Amino acid sequence: MTNRAPSPEPIFDTLDAFESDDTPLPAYIKKADYVVTKDFLIAYKGSLDTFNSYRREVDKFLQWLFLVAQKDLQSVDRADIENFVMFCKKPPDSWIATKMVARFLLQEGNKIVNPEWRPYVVKVSKEARSKNKKPAANRYHLSDNAIRAVLRVLSTYFSFLEMENYVTKNPVKRIRQKNRFVIKQQSKSPVRRLSELQWDYVIETAEKMALETPKHERTLFIMSALYGMYLRISELAVTERWIPLMKHFYEDSDGNWWFKTVGKGNKERDISVSRDMLRALKRYRKWLGLSPLPALNDNEPLLVKYNGAGGLSTRQIRDIVQSCFNETMQQLKDDGMDDDANGLQAVTVHWLRHTGISDDIKRRPKEHVRDDAGHSSSAITDGYIDIDKRDRNESAKSKKLRPIN
Repeated sequence: MTNRAPSPEPIFDTLDAFESDDTPLPAYIKKADYVVTKDFLIAYKGSLDTFNSYRREVDKFLQWLFLVAQKDLQSVDRADIENFVMFCKKPPDSWIATKMVARFLLQEGNKIVNPEWRPYVVKVSKEARSKNKKPAANRYHLSDNAIRAVLRVLSTYFSFLEMENYVTKNPVKRIRQKNRFVIKQQSKSPVRRLSELQWDYVIETAEKMALETPKHERTLFIMSALYGMYLRISELAVTERWIPLMKHFYEDSDGNWWFKTVGKGNKERDISVSRDMLRALKRYRKWLGLSPLPALNDNEPLLVKYNGAGGLSTRQIRDIVQSCFNETMQQLKDDGMDDDANGLQAVTVHWLRHTGISDDIKRRPKEHVRDDAGHSSSAITDGYIDIDKRDRNESAKSKKLRPIN
């Protein structure tokens, strides 16, 4: 049955166009189910990341529900949810795209479905892309974390429908053993981070780039901020929810410096600014021709464009960081450290946040790191407390198989 499933069409548009009435609705969708689902998604329009995550999973579920199960929302039961999860783990090739594309296109002023769009997308790692490996539908894989996310979103969705008296029960809550859909791991997954040597080379390379080409003072500041304050890329970039400005670095009445940002879930937080980070800020502002430290009314963009006004986008920041990674890889190779250089091929911007947290958790109280990182619980921060695998293996080498006399 799976291989003959019809090709689906997108149901919901981006948040910007969400409340307009010009989005074409697939003929197979029950209008009442569409309307109540739209109400559910609108409730999350305050957070773009949450909205996009919920829209993606609910969209997939409705397409499966109408095209594969051939049912409507009010008749969904526990078995349907289980069947959907199994479908998500191995969807038909006709439902899988090999690149991200827009859901809809404009044709002569009218919104039409993009024929290249599919609900599932197969991706290759950054390292694989560097080796010219291309994505293929038959290589699609759904991670355990993604499966948990599907169940989590659907449970929230059906709880909403239940509260709206649209359904009589939440079928996700009736699944007794959700863990059977995922592989239990005896040990936690390793934190994706740079080694101490790699980070030392990265920041040293950024400093060298700044000395050789002054415009890379901005590169040095970005690398320092991502590591030193554990920032997500969206917390440095100009987005719909946040525009980082110089005044977001501020001094309190005790003479301590902080950086104010807005992170996941639209949550505002204040991050402790170290002496080294403050020196990095002063150096960056000196290059910009500004006073050493910002005033409370300093509305200059935190990250300036070389040409034009306003701050930088996530794509622009990602390109800047990648250029520093590329330079670092070459420097490592020049110094005969090919393994460490090759290890940087898979590194993304977010690894700098992980690296900063992992290094700080070794010397700062866990609760302090938790609050600076914006973790919702200490359990998340605990994930960064790890013994280096090399150290663990080294300590095991002296273990005996026979009792010592």
